Amino acid sequence: MPTIRPISDLRNNANEISEFCHREREPVFITKNGTGDLVVMSIEVYERQQALIELYSKLSEAEAEIANGAVGEDFLEVAQKLRSSIHGKI
Repeated sequence: MPTIRPISDLRNNANEISEFCHREREPVFITKNGTGDLVVMSIEVYERQQALIELYSKLSEAEAEIANGAVGEDFLEVAQKLRSSIHGKI
């Protein structure tokens, strides 16, 4: 269940809201005059969400390319190339 707080709590209890966001790794929804206004979250959660959005975007592009006839590489071959390049540098 989402945590919803009035904007006055953001002003008066910013440290408490920050601690909650970091501890629970969940956003806090801030209302203004009874309606949704802001979402407060830790940078860690924000960056993770942005990374997921970027990943989903890349997957969508790859699916579109495949649907348009693009030929991909075999996963096992790519994984072997990556392993050999990593082990060769160590």
